Amino acid sequence: MRVYVPATLRSLSAACNAGEIGPAPLTAYAVTPALREWYVEGDDEELEFAAMAQAARASVGLLAADPGTARRRVVIAAEVSAVPPADGSVELGDARLELHVLIPWRSVVSVHLDAPQATSVIGKAADLWDAAQDGDDDAVFALDSCEGEDLMWYATQEIPDLLAAEGPRGGQRT
Repeated sequence: MRVYVPATLRSLSAACNAGEIGPAPLTAYAVTPALREWYVEGDDEELEFAAMAQAARASVGLLAADPGTARRRVVIAAEVSAVPPADGSVELGDARLELHVLIPWRSVVSVHLDAPQATSVIGKAADLWDAAQDGDDDAVFALDSCEGEDLMWYATQEIPDLLAAEGPRGGQRT
């Protein structure tokens, strides 16, 4: 199953250097039964995109919690042996899963990252994350604005060069 793990440049660097994504439990996003039921008309590609979009949104929350890292959303796509919950315990349309395993780096298939030009939009949303969670309309608008920024695709063999270009500690915010 393809899962999408929200991250930051700093946590991407740590995972790449450690050779695994962790620690467990990990929050990841995938095409769950709840997502499939919500998007009945969606094909597999649209469902995967919806799951990745939820992971990208969660990445903004990680940026809010780590103000020293570069304001760029990161989503790590990986193949894992996971079974999404089927007990109805998740909200309709929710792609979130909790994985109780580490994900080995060899299972990573790609990384998705905002362009450097998106940092102002993403940074504003990260700064307003808590207010958005409380339902503030302006903050929710800022968070929703992130969806207008496309994530760039990187193959796994490109990640070391990407991280080297970003500098030490995964693109520390300046």
